[in-house]
Amino acid sequence: MLQWGVKAALQAVGLYRRGLANALWPVVREVRLEFENLPPALEGFRLLHLSDFHIDGVDGLAEVLAERLAFVQADLCVLTGDYRFHIRGPVDPIYPRMRRVLSAIRSHHGVIGILGNHDCADIAIGLESLGVRMLINESVAVGPSDSPLWVTGVDDPHFYGCDDLQGAMRNVSRRGFKLLLAHTPEMFQEASDAGVHLYLTGHTHAGQIRLPGIGGLIQLAECPRAYSFGPWRHQNMQGYTTAGVGCSLLPVRLNCPPEIVLIQLARA
Repeated sequence: MLQWGVKAALQAVGLYRRGLANALWPVVREVRLEFENLPPALEGFRLLHLSDFHIDGVDGLAEVLAERLAFVQADLCVLTGDYRFHIRGPVDPIYPRMRRVLSAIRSHHGVIGILGNHDCADIAIGLESLGVRMLINESVAVGPSDSPLWVTGVDDPHFYGCDDLQGAMRNVSRRGFKLLLAHTPEMFQEASDAGVHLYLTGHTHAGQIRLPGIGGLIQLAECPRAYSFGPWRHQNMQGYTTAGVGCSLLPVRLNCPPEIVLIQLARA
């Protein structure tokens, strides 16, 4: 299998242990995004974006994340999926670790999340019991009623293909600012056509192993390469694809630290 071949190659060149250590060293990345149509009431609004936990895949990750998050203040925290490491099997082991992470989050308007391609429907119920407002093809208004932040969350479009953006935005008014949470960046054109202002996503892990001058060896999403990591723009919509806080396939990271993203909204 692919992961065993990669593991053997990293061990052969002496980089596997370094990759294991890097997986437990998340960075806090602060990003400022400017929008001409941002309501004045949302000027300076801070979004804490976390994704791709795979929280049972790396021992100690929950504790490290909790330590970092205790010093981050946000107006709203959003989670864009993939809470467990494996695609199949029991999910109960993730909840004690996710509880540890969630207990450290300091967010004025709470935590809103969606599911990823590693997540079964039961996880939505489990995270709701931990205080996360899970969105499955639905929207919720946050902030001032006259110019709210509309947060739309869709089901996984990559593996399950159960996303319904049109249905999710059915009750969204024209007023306010439209934020989409989708597990992968692959819905960029549909989201832009729907009038989304900001698209937050993950799934790609930014390649997880990146080579200088080349970037990620794998992309994992059907989208322009520029949309697979960091800030990007498509037509009138802006997006951010995070490298995520966890690891998939192998618990290693090289030249691609796990990241906690704090996005500040600003008027252009």
